Amino acid sequence: MDRKLDSPRSIWTLCLFFSPRPSLIVLKKKKKAKSHLPRHRSLAHFFPADSSFCSSPATPEWWVSHPNSRVSTADEQMEVAAATVSTLVPSPAPTFLLPVSTTAFCPSSARPLTPSARRPARLLSLARRAPVVASLGVSHGTGVTMPGTDIVGQNDLLIVGPGVLGRLVAEKWLKEHPGCKIFGQTASTDHHSELTNIGILPSLKGSSIPHKAPYVIFCAPPSRSDDYPEDLRVATSNWSGEGSFLFTSSTALYDCSDNRLCNEDCPSVPIGRGPRTDVLLKAENVVLEAGGCVLRLAGLYKIDRGAHIFWLRKGTLDSRPDHIINQIHYEDAASLAIAIMKKIPRGRIFLGCDNMPLSRQEIMDSVNRSGKFETMFQGFTGTDGPLGKRMENSKTRADIGWEPKYPSFPEFLGVNN
Repeated sequence: MDRKLDSPRSIWTLCLFFSPRPSLIVLKKKKKAKSHLPRHRSLAHFFPADSSFCSSPATPEWWVSHPNSRVSTADEQMEVAAATVSTLVPSPAPTFLLPVSTTAFCPSSARPLTPSARRPARLLSLARRAPVVASLGVSHGTGVTMPGTDIVGQNDLLIVGPGVLGRLVAEKWLKEHPGCKIFGQTASTDHHSELTNIGILPSLKGSSIPHKAPYVIFCAPPSRSDDYPEDLRVATSNWSGEGSFLFTSSTALYDCSDNRLCNEDCPSVPIGRGPRTDVLLKAENVVLEAGGCVLRLAGLYKIDRGAHIFWLRKGTLDSRPDHIINQIHYEDAASLAIAIMKKIPRGRIFLGCDNMPLSRQEIMDSVNRSGKFETMFQGFTGTDGPLGKRMENSKTRADIGWEPKYPSFPEFLGVNN
């Protein structure tokens, strides 16, 4: 009997019988019975970064590669993987995952697995959580309406054409109305992920939104439309009639030239003057008949967009240097649009400009003196053409209570005119 207990086989048998974790003893004895899984592999092994479970760009990096997300042995890894795969059902749509404590789903190698650790309930609840976009009513790609949007927010906003200007409007609107929903309708799905990242719920142009929005701004250009006035009719049909509807148009519709002063009371060009102005005039009429308002904007610019960038790339241009240009910064156009919508006017035409008309030459002189651009503009060589007009919007400023952040293009560049 003593001889049997002294034998190595008997000692292993007793250890196996009394050990609280016999699998570890077996693994130490039978070294050839290796699992096909390597030891100390994180949960990223079971959920690679390119899987639907971790496809969201907002997924924290530690979610898939946290150094503590490993288990003690190959058997335990197999056990956790099996439990996790059987309980987690990835959503077919992109899932926005919130950070949680790693100890909620990554068992420590210093303690044995428990039933609660084998079934990570916190992960399960997050994986089954509906995407943010879906919960607010528009799918990530096609604009299909989804449940959970039957409540109309009093400050909800629809932006048709959320480009540079529309995104600035959305950013400022969200700051003033936290918690509101902002819908954005586009001509394609190319930038839907970008819109989602800044809080806009994207859909395709012409698709229906869950409810009529109390506020609508239409700032899509006519260049990508087959029937621009009809696009405005569709947009007005998505307006509840409360709040405001605003259409961003152009100061090109004011019928004045030869360097004359022009304000909100100047007449508009007649229908038939040209195809471009005809499209805008018809679109404006659709909006005004629906009770909406129009904001005629001067030339929009920022540091990397505007007429100055076009001329700078050309180097020289066959245009007269004394032609007058009216401008307004993108941020000022967005703040003016929001100020108008908050006033809730009806059937009016407003004017957006900085009240500092400049000649082409003055604009490019400011560019050359600013030192903010790598190249220098060479000059204008033309002598013929119209002189333009000088826009002035003191009436709009007084009625809305608005002033621009950038009073002039030279001041924006930091140079004296």
